[in-house]
Amino acid sequence: MHRPPLKHCRVCGTAVAYRLPDDGDTKERAVCPACNTVHYENPLNVVGTVPTWGADGAQVLLCKRNIEPRWGKWTLPAGFMELGETTSEGAARETDEEAGAQFEMLGLFTVMNVVHVGQVHLFYRARLLSTEFNPGHETIEARLFTEAEIPWDEIAFRTVKETLERYFEDRRKGAFGIHTTDIA
Repeated sequence: MHRPPLKHCRVCGTAVAYRLPDDGDTKERAVCPACNTVHYENPLNVVGTVPTWGADGAQVLLCKRNIEPRWGKWTLPAGFMELGETTSEGAARETDEEAGAQFEMLGLFTVMNVVHVGQVHLFYRARLLSTEFNPGHETIEARLFTEAEIPWDEIAFRTVKETLERYFEDRRKGAFGIHTTDIA
Protein backbone atom coordinates (compact mmCIF):
# COMPACT_ATOMS: atom_id res chain seq x y z
CA MET A 1 0.00 0.00 0.00
CA HIS A 2 1.21 3.55 -0.73
CA ARG A 3 -0.27 5.07 2.43
CA PRO A 4 2.32 5.33 5.19
CA PRO A 5 1.67 3.28 8.30
CA LEU A 6 -0.03 4.98 11.24
CA LYS A 7 2.55 6.35 13.67
CA HIS A 8 0.54 7.82 16.55
CA CYS A 9 -2.68 6.96 18.36
CA ARG A 10 -5.62 9.05 17.14
CA VAL A 11 -7.03 9.03 20.68
CA CYS A 12 -4.08 9.97 22.91
CA GLY A 13 -1.13 10.67 20.58
CA THR A 14 1.18 7.92 21.89
CA ALA A 15 3.38 6.14 19.35
CA VAL A 16 1.59 2.97 18.21
CA ALA A 17 3.07 -0.50 17.86
CA TYR A 18 2.10 -2.89 15.07
CA ARG A 19 1.18 -6.21 16.65
CA LEU A 20 -1.65 -8.70 16.98
CA PRO A 21 -4.35 -7.18 19.19
CA ASP A 22 -5.26 -9.01 22.40
CA ASP A 23 -8.83 -9.62 21.16
CA GLY A 24 -7.95 -12.66 19.03
CA ASP A 25 -7.56 -10.74 15.76
CA THR A 26 -5.30 -12.57 13.30
CA LYS A 27 -3.94 -9.47 11.53
CA GLU A 28 -1.33 -7.05 12.81
CA ARG A 29 -2.87 -3.70 13.66
CA ALA A 30 -1.69 -0.35 14.99
CA VAL A 31 -2.23 -0.72 18.75
CA CYS A 32 -1.68 2.04 21.29
CA PRO A 33 0.38 0.78 24.25
CA ALA A 34 -0.99 3.59 26.47
CA CYS A 35 -4.78 3.46 25.95
CA ASN A 36 -5.03 0.07 24.16
CA THR A 37 -6.95 1.53 21.21
CA VAL A 38 -6.77 -0.72 18.14
CA HIS A 39 -6.62 1.33 14.93
CA TYR A 40 -8.07 -0.30 11.82
CA GLU A 41 -6.68 0.99 8.54
CA ASN A 42 -9.24 0.39 5.83
CA PRO A 43 -9.47 1.08 2.10
CA LEU A 44 -10.64 4.48 0.89
CA ASN A 45 -13.64 4.73 -1.43
CA VAL A 46 -13.31 6.76 -4.61
CA VAL A 47 -16.73 7.56 -6.09
CA GLY A 48 -17.69 9.13 -9.40
CA THR A 49 -19.90 9.08 -12.45
CA VAL A 50 -19.89 8.32 -16.16
CA PRO A 51 -21.95 11.34 -17.28
CA THR A 52 -23.36 10.90 -20.79
CA TRP A 53 -25.15 13.16 -23.25
CA GLY A 54 -27.62 12.39 -25.99
CA ALA A 55 -30.53 10.01 -26.32
CA ASP A 56 -28.10 7.26 -27.26
CA GLY A 57 -25.44 8.24 -24.68
CA ALA A 58 -22.86 8.66 -27.43
CA GLN A 59 -20.91 11.39 -25.62
CA VAL A 60 -19.16 11.15 -22.24
CA LEU A 61 -18.16 14.09 -20.06
CA LEU A 62 -14.49 14.13 -19.05
CA CYS A 63 -12.63 16.57 -16.81
CA LYS A 64 -9.05 17.72 -17.34
CA ARG A 65 -7.31 17.60 -13.95
CA ASN A 66 -6.01 20.81 -12.36
CA ILE A 67 -4.51 18.91 -9.40
CA GLU A 68 -1.92 16.22 -8.77
CA PRO A 69 -1.65 13.39 -9.23
CA ARG A 70 -1.78 13.40 -13.00
CA TRP A 71 -2.26 17.12 -13.54
CA GLY A 72 -3.44 17.88 -17.10
CA LYS A 73 -4.76 14.36 -17.74
CA TRP A 74 -8.41 13.52 -18.43
CA THR A 75 -10.66 11.73 -15.97
CA LEU A 76 -14.26 11.05 -15.12
CA PRO A 77 -15.57 13.30 -12.35
CA ALA A 78 -14.69 11.42 -9.15
CA GLY A 79 -13.02 11.74 -5.79
CA PHE A 80 -12.88 10.46 -2.25
CA MET A 81 -16.15 9.68 -0.53
CA GLU A 82 -16.84 11.77 2.59
CA LEU A 83 -18.18 10.58 5.93
CA GLY A 84 -21.95 11.01 6.19
CA GLU A 85 -22.74 10.34 2.54
CA THR A 86 -23.72 7.29 0.52
CA THR A 87 -21.62 6.19 -2.45
CA SER A 88 -24.17 7.69 -4.88
CA GLU A 89 -24.34 10.95 -2.90
CA GLY A 90 -20.55 11.18 -2.99
CA ALA A 91 -20.47 10.47 -6.73
CA ALA A 92 -23.09 13.18 -7.30
CA ARG A 93 -21.18 15.68 -5.13
CA GLU A 94 -17.92 15.01 -6.97
CA THR A 95 -19.65 15.42 -10.35
CA ASP A 96 -21.05 18.76 -9.23
CA GLU A 97 -17.73 19.93 -7.74
CA GLU A 98 -15.49 18.87 -10.62
CA ALA A 99 -17.73 19.44 -13.64
CA GLY A 100 -20.51 21.74 -12.47
CA ALA A 101 -22.84 19.49 -14.46
CA GLN A 102 -26.61 19.13 -14.24
CA PHE A 103 -27.45 15.43 -14.33
CA GLU A 104 -29.67 12.58 -13.26
CA MET A 105 -28.04 9.70 -11.36
CA LEU A 106 -28.55 6.24 -12.83
CA GLY A 107 -27.31 2.87 -11.58
CA LEU A 108 -24.03 1.60 -10.23
CA PHE A 109 -21.78 0.67 -13.14
CA THR A 110 -18.28 -0.38 -12.02
CA VAL A 111 -16.68 -1.50 -8.76
CA MET A 112 -12.90 -1.70 -8.99
CA ASN A 113 -10.65 -2.96 -6.20
CA VAL A 114 -7.29 -1.18 -6.33
CA VAL A 115 -5.62 -3.20 -3.60
CA HIS A 116 -2.06 -1.90 -4.04
CA VAL A 117 -3.15 1.64 -3.04
CA GLY A 118 -5.87 0.60 -0.58
CA GLN A 119 -8.81 1.96 -2.59
CA VAL A 120 -12.14 0.83 -4.02
CA HIS A 121 -13.44 2.85 -7.01
CA LEU A 122 -17.19 2.96 -7.65
CA PHE A 123 -18.63 4.62 -10.75
CA TYR A 124 -22.30 5.30 -11.44
CA ARG A 125 -23.86 6.05 -14.79
CA ALA A 126 -25.40 9.52 -15.03
CA ARG A 127 -27.51 11.23 -17.71
CA LEU A 128 -26.61 14.85 -18.38
CA LEU A 129 -29.53 17.29 -18.46
CA SER A 130 -27.54 20.11 -20.07
CA THR A 131 -24.32 20.68 -22.00
CA GLU A 132 -23.41 23.70 -19.87
CA PHE A 133 -20.67 22.99 -17.34
CA ASN A 134 -19.20 25.08 -14.55
CA PRO A 135 -16.07 23.21 -13.42
CA GLY A 136 -14.58 23.82 -9.99
CA HIS A 137 -10.97 24.61 -9.08
CA GLU A 138 -9.83 20.96 -9.48
CA THR A 139 -10.73 20.99 -13.19
CA ILE A 140 -9.03 22.89 -16.03
CA GLU A 141 -11.71 21.99 -18.57
CA ALA A 142 -14.85 19.85 -18.74
CA ARG A 143 -16.01 18.67 -22.15
CA LEU A 144 -17.90 15.99 -24.03
CA PHE A 145 -16.21 13.29 -26.11
CA THR A 146 -17.47 10.56 -28.40
CA GLU A 147 -15.65 7.23 -28.09
CA ALA A 148 -13.51 8.05 -31.14
CA GLU A 149 -12.55 11.48 -29.73
CA ILE A 150 -11.45 10.34 -26.26
CA PRO A 151 -7.73 11.03 -25.72
CA TRP A 152 -7.08 7.45 -24.58
CA ASP A 153 -3.35 8.04 -24.03
CA GLU A 154 -4.15 11.04 -21.80
CA ILE A 155 -6.52 9.27 -19.38
CA ALA A 156 -5.37 9.83 -15.79
CA PHE A 157 -6.18 6.51 -14.16
CA ARG A 158 -6.53 2.88 -15.19
CA THR A 159 -9.89 2.60 -13.38
CA VAL A 160 -11.24 5.45 -15.50
CA LYS A 161 -9.95 3.91 -18.73
CA GLU A 162 -11.46 0.51 -17.89
CA THR A 163 -14.77 2.10 -16.86
CA LEU A 164 -14.93 4.00 -20.16
CA GLU A 165 -14.09 0.85 -22.16
CA ARG A 166 -16.86 -1.08 -20.41
CA TYR A 167 -19.32 1.80 -20.91
CA PHE A 168 -18.80 1.82 -24.68
CA GLU A 169 -18.87 -2.01 -24.86
CA ASP A 170 -22.21 -2.09 -23.01
CA ARG A 171 -23.54 0.79 -25.11
CA ARG A 172 -22.81 -1.20 -28.29
CA LYS A 173 -24.62 -4.22 -26.78
CA GLY A 174 -27.58 -2.04 -25.83
CA ALA A 175 -27.56 -3.19 -22.18
CA PHE A 176 -25.67 -1.93 -19.14
CA GLY A 177 -24.52 -4.27 -16.41
CA ILE A 178 -22.51 -3.90 -13.24
CA HIS A 179 -18.82 -4.68 -13.71
CA THR A 180 -16.39 -5.69 -10.98
CA THR A 181 -12.64 -5.76 -11.51
CA ASP A 182 -9.50 -6.21 -9.45
CA ILE A 183 -6.71 -3.88 -10.54
CA ALA A 184 -3.32 -5.51 -9.90
